[in-house]
Amino acid sequence: MIGMIYNFLPFMILPIYTVMSKIDGSLIEAARDLGADKWGVFRKVTLPWSMAGVLSGVIMVFMPAVTTFVIPNLLGGAKDLMIGSFIEMQFFMADKWGLGAAMSAVLMVVILAITYLANRGGSLEKSESLL
Repeated sequence: MIGMIYNFLPFMILPIYTVMSKIDGSLIEAARDLGADKWGVFRKVTLPWSMAGVLSGVIMVFMPAVTTFVIPNLLGGAKDLMIGSFIEMQFFMADKWGLGAAMSAVLMVVILAITYLANRGGSLEKSESLL
């Protein structure tokens, strides 16, 4: 797990950093002037404005992390079975090509559904903010 975190951490940090660097400093200053403490500024200003980066980072980390099979095999051996490793095992070790293909198709549908819902949630969020 530590190896996967080390590998995929930049995919989470970079979108959040990009979004947070675009937050106007006057919003944070205004929240502090209105009496918000550091936790209140984070909860009311920083977190809502950075949610687009968080969502983008989650999608960018989820897709490769769920399908990877090389990193767990190299670092963890056979004791930790992940979805990607299990699908790879069905193809090459168990000779169950049908099961491996079916699991790959199901995983692809799940990834597409999550991506669709994330994009739909982002577009709904933008349309509500325009009202």
